Amino acid sequence: MKQITMRFTHQLSAASLLCLVLFFSGCASIPPEQQKEADFHYKMGLSYLDEGQIQTAFVQFQKALQIDPDHKDSLNSLGTIYIQWGELEKAKGLFLKAAAIDHDFSDAYTNLGITYRELGQWRKAIEAFKRALSNPLYQYPEWALYNLGITYYRAGQPDLAIEAFKNSLKRSPSYSLPYYGLALAFNKTGRYGDASSILERAIGLDAAYKGDRAKFIDDIKQRLLTVKGTTEADFRDYLEIMKY
Repeated sequence: MKQITMRFTHQLSAASLLCLVLFFSGCASIPPEQQKEADFHYKMGLSYLDEGQIQTAFVQFQKALQIDPDHKDSLNSLGTIYIQWGELEKAKGLFLKAAAIDHDFSDAYTNLGITYRELGQWRKAIEAFKRALSNPLYQYPEWALYNLGITYYRAGQPDLAIEAFKNSLKRSPSYSLPYYGLALAFNKTGRYGDASSILERAIGLDAAYKGDRAKFIDDIKQRLLTVKGTTEADFRDYLEIMKY
């Protein structure tokens, strides 16, 4: 077997050897200039997203992927747009592809978890969030933990939700979203006083309200005119908690 392998290797051209190296390394590399161009379109896409120009951002991410189909960050960002558009199956496919390219891509796993939650697939969502959190280098564990808490809450496990929200706050004590989640979970478990004080804390930390209770209540009432499903139920719970 050794002699056969040696004869085979000697018959390969230099170009063929390079292709084998790239294949076995799992790196179908593109030229540096093309990589820079793909990165440029990705960064432009992020800028447009920050400005609320979603369609323009969508086009930029698509351009990046035309240059580099394995541009994981563009795959991930494109997936978040599909979530906003309600095209969850497309979003799921993009997050799965991004995670397959980089098995430690925690952002993709977190977004995949959100997608599974929106599809009502609680177990898969929880597994995705835990996969994101298994990476010790993940920069935003508080985001995954918050979403894990919301998923437990939606799945009817408020005690596990409380634990996840508290763990999120350990990583980022000034992060307002876990406080909103805690208020809902405390309310669900009959801890009405805790729910009230935690909701006050959330409103105080939230840059949109800065402690203005009246503004928060008015905003919730306005949004109740259009929202349905679980979001409507949450908003009605917030209004009930404000009475305590």
